Amino acid sequence: MSHEEEFGFAFEDRYRPLLAALGIRPGTCRLTLGDDLLRVRFGPWLVLSPRANVTGAEPSGPFSPLKAIGVRVSPADGGLTFGSSTTQGVCVSFRRSVSGSEPLGVLRHPALTVTVEDPARLIGLLTPDLVPATAS
Repeated sequence: MSHEEEFGFAFEDRYRPLLAALGIRPGTCRLTLGDDLLRVRFGPWLVLSPRANVTGAEPSGPFSPLKAIGVRVSPADGGLTFGSSTTQGVCVSFRRSVSGSEPLGVLRHPALTVTVEDPARLIGLLTPDLVPATAS
């Protein structure tokens, strides 16, 4: 039997009207982490990746609204952001770049930043082997 963890996105009230105009609302945004698959729905945008393709996850933020709200592609490294808040996110890195910023899947992204409601829990689930060792 497979196990799935779900994460909602953290929405700042001041950005809700803009995001809603793009089809991005709490009910249309969810990150689902299964035994074999990472699925991120952000309004009409979707990123799918085998879980084995995830190489790391780390906290990121706070962000400038111009760099974090909505769907953004970083000109510096090509990373993709699905952002609904400026306070904190999780940057998930991939072994093989993923598509998700446009419908044809031509653009590929080495990382995806998501502004989920419980970033620490997501990082813990994606990096269980990276727990710091305790001193003996």
